[in-house]
Amino acid sequence: MNKPWTLVAALVIMPGIAYFTSTTTLEIVATTTGLLSVWLTAREKIWAWPIGLVNVACFFYMFYEVKLYADMTLQVFFFILSIYGWVIWLTKRNGAEVRPTRRISPRLAGILLVALFAGTGIWGYVLATYTDASIPYPDAFIAMLSLIAQMLLSYKILENWYCWIVVDVLSVGMYLYKDLNMLAFLYVIFLCIAISGLITWKKQQEVATWESAGLD
Repeated sequence: MNKPWTLVAALVIMPGIAYFTSTTTLEIVATTTGLLSVWLTAREKIWAWPIGLVNVACFFYMFYEVKLYADMTLQVFFFILSIYGWVIWLTKRNGAEVRPTRRISPRLAGILLVALFAGTGIWGYVLATYTDASIPYPDAFIAMLSLIAQMLLSYKILENWYCWIVVDVLSVGMYLYKDLNMLAFLYVIFLCIAISGLITWKKQQEVATWESAGLD
């Protein structure tokens, strides 16, 4: 999975997917950088973060143009968390390219679960009361879970992939419901990469555990 030819293949295939699912140059750049960033993240490559920052900036401008200010604001949080993740991944590496993967603690999992439902309730209420959102609570749930997933990713916690998988599955359903078929297809690709990321990170963590225990 980490052989050079896989990166070459990704650089060829991903712009093709971006061209197929996008209509403007900005959308093509946003889609390409988004796919490449997630793909590199799944392979624990530090270049995922600077490419991800370009992706977030593209989406910020896209949402600003179409006056989707809630989604635009979400990109600000993603931008901050991406910078933070870039720094965190470069700490405590012990000679490796990036820091080792960690597992979530029960305490943090409980706090995030409460935050997920509380945030969904508040955000969904605001959307339902003050906007013309068609599916405010599902939309709020996906947004909140995306923020949590991004935070876990920044800390290099394995469980971020479970969150992203749920986000991708729900997003596919939501976009199909809204007849945004190309966007739904794009999130199917994201889902496949997220599953690959979960498998890869688990294997890397197991190898690291065996080596630290002297089992290699």
